[in-house]
This record gives sequence, C-alpha cells and structure tokens, in this order.
Amino acid sequence: GTPTAQYVANTTADHSNQSGFRLLSNNIDALMSRVVLADKAAKSIDLQYYIFDADPTGKLVAQRLLAAADRGVRVRLLVDDLDAGDAEHMLDALDAHPNIQVRLFNPFHTRNPSIFSKIGQFIVDGPRLNRRMHNKSFIVDNTVAIVGGRNIGDAYFEGGNTQHFRDLDVIAIGPVVAETSRAFDVYWNDNASYPVKAFDTTKANRNDVDHWRARLQKEARPLSESEYASVLIDALPGGRNVDQPGQWFWGPARLIADNPQKVDDENDDPSLLIQPKLDRMIGSANKEVLLLSAYFVPGEEDTKYFVSLAKSGVKIRVLTNSLAATDEPLVHAGYARYRRELIEGGVEIYELRPQIPNQAPSHGASSGVSLHAKCIIVDRERIFIGSMNMDQRSKLLNTEMGIVAASPDLAAAAAEYFDRAARPRNAYRVTIDSKHGSLQWETTDDQGNPQNLTHEPEASIGRRLEVSLLRALPIDGLL
Repeated sequence: GTPTAQYVANTTADHSNQSGFRLLSNNIDALMSRVVLADKAAKSIDLQYYIFDADPTGKLVAQRLLAAADRGVRVRLLVDDLDAGDAEHMLDALDAHPNIQVRLFNPFHTRNPSIFSKIGQFIVDGPRLNRRMHNKSFIVDNTVAIVGGRNIGDAYFEGGNTQHFRDLDVIAIGPVVAETSRAFDVYWNDNASYPVKAFDTTKANRNDVDHWRARLQKEARPLSESEYASVLIDALPGGRNVDQPGQWFWGPARLIADNPQKVDDENDDPSLLIQPKLDRMIGSANKEVLLLSAYFVPGEEDTKYFVSLAKSGVKIRVLTNSLAATDEPLVHAGYARYRRELIEGGVEIYELRPQIPNQAPSHGASSGVSLHAKCIIVDRERIFIGSMNMDQRSKLLNTEMGIVAASPDLAAAAAEYFDRAARPRNAYRVTIDSKHGSLQWETTDDQGNPQNLTHEPEASIGRRLEVSLLRALPIDGLL
C-alpha cells in the first residue's frame, strides 16, 4: 500500500517474472540513493553489512535510519562484528530506539575487545572468528533493494581523506527483492546473529537515543541539495513523473547467498556455497568473460580453469588492483603468484592505477583510488554483481551474496564500466616482454604516449620488497 510499492507494481506489470535494475557506478549516487530510500521508507528498512563505520558517512546513514524509526518505520541492522567496535556506542544507542533492532554476526565474546583481547580470542577460537559475514544489502519496504560491493563508510562514497574505492551496486525492483528479503531473514534469525542487548556492557537507553540524535545532527556528513534532488529525479522508484519514467534494465534474476552455516568451521558442505553457481555461470561463456575483483587470488585450480577457457577460445579479461592501488599488499602477494601463468595461458590482466593522471579526486582529498567492485559479466548478456571477490577467502571462509541476472542491458552497462576502467590512462595491462621474458606494465604517460614499465608501477621499493617476502608464505587459503 505504499507509494513505492504501487510504483513498482505498475512498472513491473509489463515485465512478467522479470526484475528491474539500475547500475550504481558513481559513489555519490550510490550514497544518495540509500539516503533517499531511507527517507521514502514507509514500513521497514533492513540492512546487512560487513562494515558500518561511525565516520561522517556512517553517521549520515544512521541519522536517516533514526529519522525513519521516529516516523514508525521498523529498522533492522545486521553488522559483522569483526570491526564493529568503533561504532559500538552508536549502534547501541540506535538499538535502544523502540523501532530499531541491531544484531552482530559471529561476534567476539566481549563487546569492543582490545587488540590483546582480540588476539587472545583468535588464538582460542580462531577457526570460527576467521569466518566473517561479507554480505551487503539495503532493503526498503520489501519492494526495492540495493545489493553490491559497498559497505557503509567514507571510503566507499568519496568522503573524508581516506583511500577512495571504486565500486558497483544495483538498485533492484521486482521478484528478486523478495528473494533478497528472505536471504536477510535467514541471516537475521541464524544462531550466529546476536542482539547487542545480549552483551552485559550494553546499557543504552532512550536518553542515549536523544543524545545521539543531537550528535548525528552535528557530525553527519552534510548533504548537497542538488545531489539529493538529482537522485530523486533519476535513480529511484517514483523519482520521475509518469511522462518521464526512469530507465530500468530488465531480465530474469535471482539472489544467490551463502548459507550462514558456512561460518561453522566444521561444516564444509559445498551445497552451502554460491561459488559452484558462479563457476557454472562462467563455464557457460561462449565468447567472453569479464571479471572485476578487488582481491583476485585464483589459486591453482581456478588458474588452470581460466587458462583452459582462454585456450578454448573464450576471451578472459580480469581487472583487479595494482600494487600501488591495493589496500591489502598481502592479497597482492597471493595474486602475484598466478599472474604469469594466467598471462601465458591467454588471460588478459589489467591492474587499476591508483590515480587517474591529471585528475584530482572529487569530493575531498584522497590518498588514492582503489578498486572494490565484485562483478562477473558473461558474453555481455549475463551478470553477477555482489560482495564476492575471486579469492579463496570469499570462496571458503566469508559468507557472500549477490544478484545473477540475464539482462543484456545491465550486462552491457557493467561491461562499459569495465572497458572504461581498463583503458591505458586508468589501468596497466600486464603482459610479458617477448624479448626478455619478464613481466611488463603497458600504460600511457600524462600526454597519452605509450609506456612499458618493467616493475610494479608507482609502488615504493619498500612495498615491492614487502610483497616479495610475503609471496613465500603459504597462506592462499586465508586470502
């Protein structure tokens, strides 16, 4: 009975059993879409995130959740507990509101443990605590959802002075939203999800809610009216009038998610995992597979698989982070072990540059740009967008989720994002020097002239040495 539900019903009427999508490739649009959806919520908001920071962006989202709860909207927030300590007081205060419930997934035994307590708990209970909930979803009124790779925090929406991530989400309407809601409920009701009230140190009350309401008003990231208005016009259900309906990409789709029982270190049942479904999707390619993965550690098995596909005539192109762009040198060390074998086998490798030449970062200073997207595009017709990187941690340890859609228009939009990011001014193509047999990084200089570099570009000697040492460690399964 909500206006959004009526809009969705009218919009999907001519698309039987199909879902509609809009690609969120711009960080500001992605943030404003979440804010506007929260402001338009009439009945419920369900959020599931690996990270929910208490920085200005996190406080902006919290402010909108609190405002929705004040209107009578039921809010449920499920956050992984690995790094939730920094937001402890804010989350506790939100939970004290009668219309907001906060739960922590796979928590430590104590709230906001010290670094020494964390180390001690990892020593005693490491196999469990090493498995984290990496899922990301934002569901409003069970009629519209945002699913993808972004967490909640400055780094994911070009705020503050931190490293800025480049990422992908989709806004979804139609049948796939109900599937996303059901997946949320499975995690919400799992034995690994604990109410923050379950901890003895949680003592927040309505006075704390009032205190945080005032604090969020002062400390939340400021909104631009023009940015807010543009999202209302272009991106969201009901944002445009009947004569100018916003464009949706249509196609049959399904939500795939690991079973939360995956965090049980004694349970290695393949039926709990989404990886086999993605393997089948990749294996169905006739012409091309595009892989965007912030952390790309294929391991021996997947390396041989990608090479076999390339040799069968399927064009395999991978976009990941360069050493200078990555926020995880340890992961880069794991990836670097397989780089030569992939290239020799016919796989094209592109590594994102940390900063586009001659282009200052927008919306504040940045220490650099890093890829955070997780996307698979098959034959520019089928697509996966979600939280799962192509690495062993995502396959075996963390829980993951995402949307698989047979939507050529959505796939084409994401492929355009890949093609643009892989251009020489934005990324290095890693190849093998035919004369010396060594790796080289093909790019262009600031004037657009071709360049071939002979070592990991824009990375310091110290960082290159660090990665060389890390490559000797047998830790692929933890990456």
